[in-house]
Amino acid sequence: MTTLAPRVLHALDRFHADHPWDHNAHYHRWLLRQLPRRFDSALDVGSGSGDLARLLATRAGAVHGIDADPTIVARARELTAPAAPVTFTVGDALSDMPSGSYDVITCVATIHHLPFSDALTHFRQHLAPGGTLIVVGVAHAQSLCDHLLGAAAIPSNVAMAWIKNKGCKAARPASMTAPTRPATMSFPDIVRDAQHVLPGARLRRRLFWRYTLVWYQH
Repeated sequence: MTTLAPRVLHALDRFHADHPWDHNAHYHRWLLRQLPRRFDSALDVGSGSGDLARLLATRAGAVHGIDADPTIVARARELTAPAAPVTFTVGDALSDMPSGSYDVITCVATIHHLPFSDALTHFRQHLAPGGTLIVVGVAHAQSLCDHLLGAAAIPSNVAMAWIKNKGCKAARPASMTAPTRPATMSFPDIVRDAQHVLPGARLRRRLFWRYTLVWYQH
């Protein structure tokens, strides 16, 4: 019995290596439902391969993506049609963010790479009046609730991987080739710090080891 858990985890790792799917992209459609049908400008922080930026461009007049990794930014540019109202730059989200304000700012699986409160403060300063900030983040599992939710996600994760890849082996999507790092903040700490910087922000634990934050600038 003592070797069962490691064997199961190893089998799951092998399965997901053969059937990868992007947990962040799973929330893109949900993210769109939080936004107006049309808006002028959007900023995607940690834009990666540009999937979300291109999706935002179906509603926005102009979308700008910023990411610290030059390789993934080059890939985003390759994948984006020249006529699309989307631009990408390489830079640090706090020191190299383009000037001006945005109607929408998104940050998916990136804020745990940054000083959390500083990042939220910076986003708030660049959000236009009436604008929307949406974060899809990763928290460090700490509480019993975290671990139970993580365990509950395992069978759903396997099912989604099978469905999205139609039961076939597949290469990792371009969106999954960017550098990653583990989260260090727990969800209660994230809620506390977020509410301090963004009073009234709505935060919620989500399936597939994610949480969401939605805040509207008044």
